[in-house]
Amino acid sequence: MTASVTRTIKSRTEHLLEVRDFVSSAAQQLGFSDEETSKIVLAVDEACTNIIKHAYHYDPNKEIRISINSTKGALEILIEDEGKSFNPMAIKPPDLKQHLQHYRRGGLGVYLMKTLMDEVEYNLKPGKKNVVRLLKYLPHGR
Repeated sequence: MTASVTRTIKSRTEHLLEVRDFVSSAAQQLGFSDEETSKIVLAVDEACTNIIKHAYHYDPNKEIRISINSTKGALEILIEDEGKSFNPMAIKPPDLKQHLQHYRRGGLGVYLMKTLMDEVEYNLKPGKKNVVRLLKYLPHGR
């Protein structure tokens, strides 16, 4: 894989398959296992879904930019939008037992991203650009 690849999509859920394929291909080229690749893809899917729903309020004409960088021993994914920002510190860890008992759908995106990736960072600039940085380290020995 080249050191850096970028894809820009319109903020429509039907474009998420394209994003999943893009991320999956990059992760596999770097040597991640099928299981680890699935985790990375799910984390990126959650981030993009949150942007479509919450930052862009389903406006299909906005754009999401996904940049994938291979650094020594890691895969870095930057997801950029120009939508409404939020305070990630305000999101409390979910009570999974309560969540499952009430058959709730959604609301686990940030939790899943933090659980599935090694690092999750937010660089939010209200009225400008928001960037979510996801990082996954390759297992040792690769």
